[in-house]
Amino acid sequence: MIPRTARTVLGLFTVAVLASACSLSGGDTGGSASSEQQEPTLTLVTHDSFVVPQEVLDAFHRQSGIALKILKSGDAGALTNKLVLTKGNPIGDVAYGVDNTFASRALGEGVFQSYTSPEADRGPQRYAVDTQHRLSAVDVGDVCVNVDTGYFAAKGIPAPTSYDELAEPQYKDLMVAESPATASPGLAFLLGTIAKYGEDGWQAYWNRLKANGLKIDSGWEEAYTKDFSGSSGKGPRPIVVSYASSPAAELGEDGKPRTKALLETCFRQVEYAGVLTGSKHVPEAQKVVDFLLSQQFQTTVAANMYVYPTRTGVELPAGWANAAPLPTASATMPADKIQAGREKWIGAWRSLMGA
Repeated sequence: MIPRTARTVLGLFTVAVLASACSLSGGDTGGSASSEQQEPTLTLVTHDSFVVPQEVLDAFHRQSGIALKILKSGDAGALTNKLVLTKGNPIGDVAYGVDNTFASRALGEGVFQSYTSPEADRGPQRYAVDTQHRLSAVDVGDVCVNVDTGYFAAKGIPAPTSYDELAEPQYKDLMVAESPATASPGLAFLLGTIAKYGEDGWQAYWNRLKANGLKIDSGWEEAYTKDFSGSSGKGPRPIVVSYASSPAAELGEDGKPRTKALLETCFRQVEYAGVLTGSKHVPEAQKVVDFLLSQQFQTTVAANMYVYPTRTGVELPAGWANAAPLPTASATMPADKIQAGREKWIGAWRSLMGA
């Protein structure tokens, strides 16, 4: 899923959002059967980086008569695991945040039920992963290597532009990435290298990165906000695995980005939503999926979660066109291939990196 420069940083607003969710649920969800039928409270299970303006949630409540309770459940991997473990007694009605690296597992376990939203033909269908339409694409958040352009300008060294250049001696000890075993962007970067170099070549490439002083952190926040020199933490390393949208959060006083995403190193991440199998409010849950694909919600995702909307015709925040354009040639991999190889690849990576 981070979304996204930011997706972890935006987690600072978690308490506020949870409080908002409680207010939407109207406190006590009990009452007569007739009142519950008139205005049910539905649970939206999502990732920790979910942020949406309160006025947008309030508007949905007024328009639909549906009260939403937000249940945050970790990153894409943790969210998927929780949905699978509770599929016999689902913890919510709708889930949002399962991404294409975990979609096949959720679908294979029967976590979601079929539903084709009338909003899907406005763009989300471009990212369909399931012929039964159990998942609808809500946002796109490409994982790419980012560089601190100011660092390289000051050193008089050209910034790297490709996977191969990252392993060159002039960039020794300059890069930090996240572990694919513990962080979604780390997994996406690993998958990107597998897509680039193939089953027979990716381990040799990682050996080159390791020999060139690559540092591995457990998560995005540590890598980006502590080790990366281009963020607020002013760390020692000017190359980091982050997101295509990250430079939009690093604008200088002149309005120009201080960092840059290397668009030749991107792997496409797509986050999905769907109605959970076993929901007791299926018609209402379908309306929640419609809401997540609507113009009303889609216009909020870039500014609040640093991801790109899947709906066509949605304007991005000012400056994104220059600072954070959506990559047009990101690597991809079929969800079923990711499902089949994910654990094997992570195990091989651990052995190779000694992690």
